[in-house]
Amino acid sequence: MVQLFNNVNEEVYRAYVFWSAVLVGKMLIMSILTGLQRFRKKAFVNPEDIATMPKLKLKFDDPDVERVRRAHRNDLENILPYFVIAFFYILTNPDVWIATNIFRAVAAARILHTLVYAVVVIPQPARAIAFFVPFVASLYMTVMTVTFFL
Repeated sequence: MVQLFNNVNEEVYRAYVFWSAVLVGKMLIMSILTGLQRFRKKAFVNPEDIATMPKLKLKFDDPDVERVRRAHRNDLENILPYFVIAFFYILTNPDVWIATNIFRAVAAARILHTLVYAVVVIPQPARAIAFFVPFVASLYMTVMTVTFFL
């Protein structure tokens, strides 16, 4: 039986860890961005958040806050599965150049997705391109992993 972790190229693994850590940092920043939007727009959803500001009312539907929240949710729906499939992909002993550039492209596209969706809204197809680059990369890694372990 092949020892799976003996197949892992250290350079590919290091690239995976580095770019995954970049994406974790990006996702953490989304929480801060949501909070900043809430303060900027005074759109708080919890009574304790406005307890010292009697003139404010709870506000659940601010479009700018909701845009940031949707971008964050999109990260959760797409980056978390990416972490899993990219880890499985490194077990297939992929080419270092291909794997490293996939990881770079996914991180760059996800950061770009946030920028064009939640920070400086740019019309389509900017967001679609920033979405589909990581989607196609994840699909590619899925197919490569499934066929390797078939």
